[in-house]
Amino acid sequence: MKQMMIKSASTSYPIYLGKDLLINLDQYIDPTYSSILVITDQTVATYYLDKVIKALKQFPVNQVVIEPGEQSKSIESFYDIHTRAISFGMDRHSLIIALGGGVVGDLAGFIAATFMRGIDFIQVPTTILAHDSSVGGKVAINHHLGKNLIGHFYAPKAVIYDVSTLHTLNTREIRSGYAEIIKEALIWDEAFFNDLLLTNIYQTDDQTRVNHLYHGMRIKANVVQKDEKEQDIRRYLNLGHTLAHALEQQLGYGQLTHGEAVAIGLLFALYVSEDVYQNKHAYQPLLGWLKKHDYPLTIPETNVNELIKRMKTDKKVVNRHIQMVLLKSIGQPVIKSFTDREVRDFVTLFLADLEKGIYT
Repeated sequence: MKQMMIKSASTSYPIYLGKDLLINLDQYIDPTYSSILVITDQTVATYYLDKVIKALKQFPVNQVVIEPGEQSKSIESFYDIHTRAISFGMDRHSLIIALGGGVVGDLAGFIAATFMRGIDFIQVPTTILAHDSSVGGKVAINHHLGKNLIGHFYAPKAVIYDVSTLHTLNTREIRSGYAEIIKEALIWDEAFFNDLLLTNIYQTDDQTRVNHLYHGMRIKANVVQKDEKEQDIRRYLNLGHTLAHALEQQLGYGQLTHGEAVAIGLLFALYVSEDVYQNKHAYQPLLGWLKKHDYPLTIPETNVNELIKRMKTDKKVVNRHIQMVLLKSIGQPVIKSFTDREVRDFVTLFLADLEKGIYT
């Protein structure tokens, strides 16, 4: 098992990464909690909920099972689970466990942050994508005008990552998760990026995957420990996300997974970086890697003006100017502001070139 500690200005918490942690989950939980609420989704519940409930037999345990997908990160789900938590008799000494992927972690974490003004929660990721979202204490629900606009910085008490759960992931979930891993490599570690380019993500053995996850989580830990509340370098973790969030919303949640949207967003960020900084180091290698792994790179015909409008509801917009994370080179991220017209021109050219497949 691998371990690391996240130590920020306001808190610290451990991350445990290894096999078969679910069956010993109680060993990582303070025995004095008055009760536990496990929040998960229907897909994850099928595989792992009974195992978790069995491991927690010493506690009074309740469960809430939501529909999988971004549509569950809604104010309706948030309110409904609060109501159920109250009806279960939960109090300020109760614990919430987020068992699942990024949607479950974001929703359960925000419920924990707001229930009775805040109770403890633990992240138990079951997807590759959640290696990113489970670290750093960002919790949120979506607004119909934008993704993750209602939220908080609220750190978990622990992240317990049983990589045995990754054996049930399909290829779409694998590529979704690896988009965030390659993002972390792009902003921090060129050698790691080059190593990922040589990897077939669908044929990795357990140890290689654990190493990739640990390396990605370590990069994120290094960033959030220095900038817990996204005032400075934590913004670099948003590489690719400005366009990604807009695409997810405009196409309808579920058309693209979050990671698939991030993959397109990463390409766009590198496309703009090549123009602004005249570097030619990462776009083509990344494009080839994404094609090799069958990432969806064809976007249905979309209204660019509407896409720009959605990008402007992003949390990273300042003074109505869209801010993007770009790369001067791999491992050298920067923040740059653009006018609407500049972004419109870039998006129009990028989408046309992506569709034609002729960008060199």
